[in-house]
Amino acid sequence: MASAPANGRTASVTLSRSVSQTITRRSESNLALGFILLPPAKRAAMAALYAFCRQVDDIADETNQSVEERKKALAEWRNDIATIYSGGKPRFAVNRELQRVVHQFALPKELFDELLNGVGMDLDQQRYQTQQDLELYCYRVASVVGLLSIEIFGYRNSVCKEYAVFLGKALQLTNILRDVRIDADRGRIYFPTESLRRFDVAPEEILEHKYTDRFRALAAETARRAREFYRKANDCLPTTDRPSMIAAELMGAVYWRLLLKMERTGFDCFGPECPRLPKLEKLYLVFRTWWRIRTRSSLPNYGLP
Repeated sequence: MASAPANGRTASVTLSRSVSQTITRRSESNLALGFILLPPAKRAAMAALYAFCRQVDDIADETNQSVEERKKALAEWRNDIATIYSGGKPRFAVNRELQRVVHQFALPKELFDELLNGVGMDLDQQRYQTQQDLELYCYRVASVVGLLSIEIFGYRNSVCKEYAVFLGKALQLTNILRDVRIDADRGRIYFPTESLRRFDVAPEEILEHKYTDRFRALAAETARRAREFYRKANDCLPTTDRPSMIAAELMGAVYWRLLLKMERTGFDCFGPECPRLPKLEKLYLVFRTWWRIRTRSSLPNYGLP
């Protein structure tokens, strides 16, 4: 359901600085950075959505619990989402704040179900056989967040849903390249098995942080796929909806720069720290994105050849 300013639905949700905003402020996520360009009410709504995403994502990454314990925890969050939509009182504080946002912006329950299914994929499997398998994962954990977000941002043209799907996949593939060492330490490899075979990269090489020419070629293929999704997102975003998507456009700009940085270093992402952008560069991208939107510039923030 589109939430365009033209339909009279305004972002009247206001949240005190409680659990959601505390989680967001403590986060150094590039996703949270995008909120800086939103009006206060929408910023608060996005903080509630982000806090939910952060909490359920942490379940998959919790190494001090068994898989069964984490599956049980995920089921509790799934039940809490059902409670939100049935009109009851959610168990978790984050969800009590999210409940107001869900009703204000008519966020579809099936999208939350899909997001939780994506987190469940991290618990059920540590390998993906095909590119299609990986894209399903990317859709669930990233594109779905985009589809929820655009309901809060507001849009007129339903093509924005395609934009959210494409950009979400681009961001997630960039994340996979950035976090390859961290994921390997958790026993996870997101590069599809079919790609590993094609480039003759053994799973053990990634798990042992071995940087080779073969790995570089594998990573370059993933980057090419990410580039294609960035291009598709940029190409399909309606001009009339670009101002509403300013936060998403900023995220696209930041992750695009990160992808370019990894390309320049040959995708050597096995170091002690994940590749990052300096704060000054991020601030520059904040200003540039704001300026381009304000001046109605046709210059893209990402997806250039």
